[in-house]
Amino acid sequence: MSSLTILEPGPLATIQDRGRAGQAALGVPASGACDRSAYELANRLVGNRPGAAALEVTFGGLVMHADIDLVVAITGAPCTGVPLNAPATLRAGQLLRLGPPATGLRTYVAVRGGIDVPPVLGSRSTDLLSGLGPAPLTPGLTLPVGRAVEPMPGVDLAPVAHPAGGKVALRVTAGPRRDWFTDAGWESLLSQTYQVSSNSNRVGTRLDGQPLERATAGELASEGMARGAIQIPPSGTPVIFLADHPVTGGYPVIAYVADIDLDACAQLRPGQPVRLVT
Repeated sequence: MSSLTILEPGPLATIQDRGRAGQAALGVPASGACDRSAYELANRLVGNRPGAAALEVTFGGLVMHADIDLVVAITGAPCTGVPLNAPATLRAGQLLRLGPPATGLRTYVAVRGGIDVPPVLGSRSTDLLSGLGPAPLTPGLTLPVGRAVEPMPGVDLAPVAHPAGGKVALRVTAGPRRDWFTDAGWESLLSQTYQVSSNSNRVGTRLDGQPLERATAGELASEGMARGAIQIPPSGTPVIFLADHPVTGGYPVIAYVADIDLDACAQLRPGQPVRLVT
């Protein structure tokens, strides 16, 4: 059996695939890769079937041992010490080390054949909020690798831009609770430059800035939540829901981030400036 062994996981490394979509009505969150385009690219570069499980590494630090010859591809946040956006062979006994990324936050490591851990409710994704799926990676953990079933794509390098390192603009549209905020509050949302909070995670990106003015002081009953929803908790500052968001929430959703910008949102680092624009 093919396998790899995790020697160091870095700050946080998890197994992710496309997630558990379509089960929110049953109270099951979707989860899955935060940066979907980087995850999908990594799998394509090694000829995996769509939805194969890969590693999602937060801010580098991963050290893994090839227990047998492996073909890997690394995408997303560009970590030092490894080739990016290209298939490469990791020989048996060789180590793969991911240094800290120059820009971005999350790096994806796909292995030809996919990470073959048992699925939970149809997915191999780690969900940090619900606890479903495999636990985050730990030192000494050996992971099985599945059998390759698709041909290699014959691509030497995918010309993909690195995640942005400076100010990022995220496109938004008004949400269902826009009227819970004054016009001044809405204008403040769109005019100020936020800073990404260090309290962000796979559940959501928290933004530090000036609190938004509410038009009503009431409270909501819990409502269904979607990826990209911008919820305003009592602090008055936005939380953008990411892959591990809850299926319901009781704070008003003032806006949604456009789906096309959600992968960029997944790569935001603490302290990075962000604008929300229409």
